[in-house]
Amino acid sequence: MRSVLFAILLVMPFGVLAADPKTVVLDVQNMTCELCPITVKKALDQVPGVDATKIDFATKTATVKFDPGRTNATALVRATTNAGYPATARK
Repeated sequence: MRSVLFAILLVMPFGVLAADPKTVVLDVQNMTCELCPITVKKALDQVPGVDATKIDFATKTATVKFDPGRTNATALVRATTNAGYPATARK
């Protein structure tokens, strides 16, 4: 019991230091078929710090929830662009 409490106390400060997650919407080009969103999602999910992605083929957008301490919108745009789908972050 004592070691469990110690482990919890040891981990707690790291949770306190974590940045609040941010969300960005990317306008994604070149999504022309229903398989394109899979490639875009895979590219974004490989970026360290990405927590969740939602791709909307109808609106050609990607909504990405990420840890701003580990990544940023520029890195997300770079990931989609490198996969063949240039994107811009909405302001």
